[in-house]
Amino acid sequence: MQTSTIAIIGGMGKTGGRVAERLKERDIKARAVSRSTEPRFDWQDRSTWHQALEGASAAYVTFQPDLAVAWAAEAIGAFAKTAAEVGVGHIVLLSGRGEDGAIHSEEKLKAVGIDYTVLRASWFNQNFSEGVFMDGLLQGKLTLPAGNVPEPFVDADDIADAAVACLIDPRHRNQTYELTGPRALTFRQAVSEIAAASQRTIEYETVPVDAFIAEMTAYGLPEEVTDLLHELFTQVLDGRNSPVMDGVSQILGRQAKDFSAYTHETAATGIWSIQS
Repeated sequence: MQTSTIAIIGGMGKTGGRVAERLKERDIKARAVSRSTEPRFDWQDRSTWHQALEGASAAYVTFQPDLAVAWAAEAIGAFAKTAAEVGVGHIVLLSGRGEDGAIHSEEKLKAVGIDYTVLRASWFNQNFSEGVFMDGLLQGKLTLPAGNVPEPFVDADDIADAAVACLIDPRHRNQTYELTGPRALTFRQAVSEIAAASQRTIEYETVPVDAFIAEMTAYGLPEEVTDLLHELFTQVLDGRNSPVMDGVSQILGRQAKDFSAYTHETAATGIWSIQS
């Protein structure tokens, strides 16, 4: 039985929380940290890093706001050095597909010499139920600058299962995996499947990316976030990430969850229902 601790950086997030739950179910000690926990962890306050990692043998790492931001790679490199100094032997990094910034961050991690596993994930299914797309879906119309480029959305539960497997099985050390769902579909098709599963009428509208960014700026989002959104809806959704990959099956020995299974499971919770 493992007695050391696994640190979860971003432990309150979509995947971090799921990883924490799975480790607890296996009776593996985990320390899920974020800006709201004690000990606290803040990517922009490096004085918090040492205590958050102290006593941990491994770490699952998610970066906020996204590895695409300009300062991410340097921060990941510095974090990996801190982790090595306090005795962490293995970092599982949640990365992104097709992001230049993510690749630079991966390179900084590897350069430190610590054991690593890189999980490059597609857009999450859960963005439609636990994230930024929820308001539009509940209002009956989702408007995004994403047209006919298909994306193989991946389920956060599959990411968490893969991360836990990589944390506890040394065969996955110093490997890079691409995690996608088993089927690529456009955002319009995804919204159509959500509408069918929730038995509602939900429209999808494509808008130019510049108009979308202008609207987000008007809402008060800072420039760093709008720049990130611009990159995600242009570079990341330019078709480079449409191919379905087999990272989930490589790690877990089973197929990734299909988007239709996600929509039916999520619709059954009532989260997409219009509350009276």
